[in-house]
Amino acid sequence: AKVGRVTLEIPPLVENGNLVTMRVSVQSPMVDTDYVRAIHIVAEGNPLPNVVSFFLSPRAGRAVITTRIRLGDSQRVRAIAQMSDGSFYRGSAETLVTLSACTELV
Repeated sequence: AKVGRVTLEIPPLVENGNLVTMRVSVQSPMVDTDYVRAIHIVAEGNPLPNVVSFFLSPRAGRAVITTRIRLGDSQRVRAIAQMSDGSFYRGSAETLVTLSACTELV
């Protein structure tokens, strides 16, 4: 995956890993010939690293997602955008979690 086009925003310091707000935006015209097909969020420090995937179409108008996720520990979170032409772009952000989530046994 190429670096660029993907902006991942997460607070640099999070008190509670159970509710971490995040925003992902991907630079794309979102037209029939060039759009974001999917955005995948990966947190490798979690017991289950594939956090969530969002699937988009040109009808979305913009490639912007805002949600809350759980983080098991301080880590780098990655966002991977799959484009309509089959290419991939990535972005990431670091966050420090003072009270971890995902502590139950899997």
